[in-house]
Amino acid sequence: MASLFLKCLLGAAAVLLIALLSKSKSFFIAGLVPLFPTFALIAHYMVGTERSMEDLRVTALFGLYSLIPYASYLAAVIYFSYRFNLMLTLSLAALIWFCMAGFLLLAWVRLYPAVS
Repeated sequence: MASLFLKCLLGAAAVLLIALLSKSKSFFIAGLVPLFPTFALIAHYMVGTERSMEDLRVTALFGLYSLIPYASYLAAVIYFSYRFNLMLTLSLAALIWFCMAGFLLLAWVRLYPAVS
């Protein structure tokens, strides 16, 4: 239970840092905070302690591929922000992320069937 509480605190700290940075004159740094591997560290620690090092490498490789949906989301935010209001921009960008994440999962289970 204590480890779950610690994970919640890490998430809350990240959200607080994003909120504070978004109000500063260095607001753009708020876009860097979600890329700190807080949750990746937790996931990699859990996989590394509960599974093999090979499974940890597979998890890290999948993490690299997961940058594709994230990059698609960011590109969509930039593109749609010229055309739509904030809510529609973010909604469409999130939809793009979900579509790309779905394609990634489909491709992953076909390319790496032994690990899925």
